[in-house]
Amino acid sequence: MPVRHKAAAAVLAALLAGAAGCSGAAEAGPATGSPAASSALATPTDHSPHGMLLTAQLAMRDARRAKFRLPQEGAGGMIFWAPKTGLRLDRPGSAEQLIVLDTTAYLGGDPDTAARLGGRHWEKYGGATPGASAGAKEIPYSGLIDQLNPMVALTAACAAERPELVGEEQLQDSTVTHYRVSTTVEAYTAAQTQLAPERRRALREALGSDAGRVLTLDLWLNDKDQLVQLRRTGQAPGPAATVGYAEIAGPLSLQAPAEADVVDRGTAALPPLPGL
Repeated sequence: MPVRHKAAAAVLAALLAGAAGCSGAAEAGPATGSPAASSALATPTDHSPHGMLLTAQLAMRDARRAKFRLPQEGAGGMIFWAPKTGLRLDRPGSAEQLIVLDTTAYLGGDPDTAARLGGRHWEKYGGATPGASAGAKEIPYSGLIDQLNPMVALTAACAAERPELVGEEQLQDSTVTHYRVSTTVEAYTAAQTQLAPERRRALREALGSDAGRVLTLDLWLNDKDQLVQLRRTGQAPGPAATVGYAEIAGPLSLQAPAEADVVDRGTAALPPLPGL
């Protein structure tokens, strides 16, 4: 297999700094992931499936952001995984948007919402998580966000045993390398030590309540070692089973709506997202 490592120096530096295990974080802060279940640690010259997934994890950790698409649902938007969590979701057949900025969610931005709210275009949600530790706040819609988050998927893939190389394939107009791992809902969520317990629980519920449910992860990497497509087979019915990524590390930005255009719902329950 041809070696395409434009980020080899970065990988070597990370490994020498003690990142030989799967240690990427989905949010800002110290790396806290657990080592991969592998018989040998990856090295800069290790082009095994595990070594390549580790390289992808490091590349995506540094990228911090990307556009995404959900081909099955027809939805898309932008996701930010560092230094804080951010999301913009556009859904098919609706002008209403979802924006998440860390612990605050905004829904609306469309004429129907403005008519319902008497002129303001957005509803704002955010507050303490029911049952969470004192002072803790939830990431709204975190179950969905962490299904979309490429760092979460790569952390689970690095922790899985016996990742496989499927081979080189064409994805749209690019040549990509396809890898596959098998894990379970329990192992997928347990690997996410960078996430708070409440957030891991939300992810587990989103993937399926059966902890032993088998998940197959298919991951496609481009020539920059970036994850450009993810597919989870075996998760509970719901959105984000297949996610495509583009404009990785691109000049993307996300801003909160103007406060004068917002109705604050405080800690009210988050409404469901129709069509997902």
